[in-house]
Amino acid sequence: MLIVTTFDVPNKQIIKTLGIVKGNTIRARHIGKDIMAGLRGIVGGELHEYTKLLAESREQAIDRMVEDAEALGANAIVGMSFTTSVMAQGSAELMAYGTAVIIED
Repeated sequence: MLIVTTFDVPNKQIIKTLGIVKGNTIRARHIGKDIMAGLRGIVGGELHEYTKLLAESREQAIDRMVEDAEALGANAIVGMSFTTSVMAQGSAELMAYGTAVIIED
């Protein structure tokens, strides 16, 4: 599955637009990770615990979006983007979305 953030694919032609596809995940912070991140916040530096959590969330959202596109028979997703929203204190949703298409040379 080809995924691009642009609305066209160089050297390819979109022959059919299948519709919007999405994948999301809602993640909550972990108290142990919060403690480590809090300590790191005092001394400065990257919050590795949160970096890993967000990377895993993005991958899961993309995987779910791809499943949605495959169910429609797509071979590409154009205009892919992410959005986030706070669901409750300590948890947030991350959503990947785009337009499922069929492309050819």
